[in-house]
Amino acid sequence: MTSKFKNRIREQFGRTASAFVEATHFSEGEDLEEAVRLLKPSHDDNMLDVACGGGHMALFFAPKVRQVVASDLTMQMLKKAQEHVAEKGRIDNVVFREADAEDLPFPAGSFTLLTCRIAPHHFQDVPQALREFHRVLRRGGRMVIIDTLMPADPEIAEFFQTMETMRNPTHLKAFNEDEWRKMIQDSELILHETLIISKNHDFQEWVKTAGLNREKIQELNRFFMDAPQKIHDYFKIESFAGEVESYTDKKLIIYATRKEKEKHIHQKAPVETPEDT
Repeated sequence: MTSKFKNRIREQFGRTASAFVEATHFSEGEDLEEAVRLLKPSHDDNMLDVACGGGHMALFFAPKVRQVVASDLTMQMLKKAQEHVAEKGRIDNVVFREADAEDLPFPAGSFTLLTCRIAPHHFQDVPQALREFHRVLRRGGRMVIIDTLMPADPEIAEFFQTMETMRNPTHLKAFNEDEWRKMIQDSELILHETLIISKNHDFQEWVKTAGLNREKIQELNRFFMDAPQKIHDYFKIESFAGEVESYTDKKLIIYATRKEKEKHIHQKAPVETPEDT
């Protein structure tokens, strides 16, 4: 990430850190359960949660692993996440580190598990982040990435991109499933499974996590309400008296691993027989 964009990220998420911690669409969800199903965590695992936000993924996995390192670019977010985890009690195996996803400050092979939830659409260079994920994973390490899925229909994709940047200017780009598959394979990670799930968002909570003022909220509400019917159908937009109450998007869950260490088989030299002489 460039320094200028990093500072925009820190400013945006620093001022909305408390809202992130409190948001129910981060603290719960089918995606958390699916991540556990895919990763099969054990108390031997050392886990890295990249771009941890309010610490919800770290908190969810902490009782299931030996240690979680929760990393984020924004120090204020890390402080709020640390407070959130501490308030839950009986969690003493989560540590917090300031870190850029595209330049992780950890030695190669440090972790057996890695997660990154609802964050890559803010990364300037996702392929570089994936190379870093590969580097810090131990051989045979497991990884789950969860992010918003870019709609396939160009008109719906354009609406999605516009509404996301209206809400949060640090949103850069979501990807479709084929784009994710190629990026995973190019990073030399082994893709095992992808899964698409629906995620319902309370509109007021959703805009609160972006720290929008009343004028911006009204502008975004009008953008939703004035959208064509196909947009309303795709996002299952629910409204009352001209006010958006909720919408539903799709999340892509990616399960991949780093290649196991290759076993070298040493073949014995052939035994010379009398017939060979």
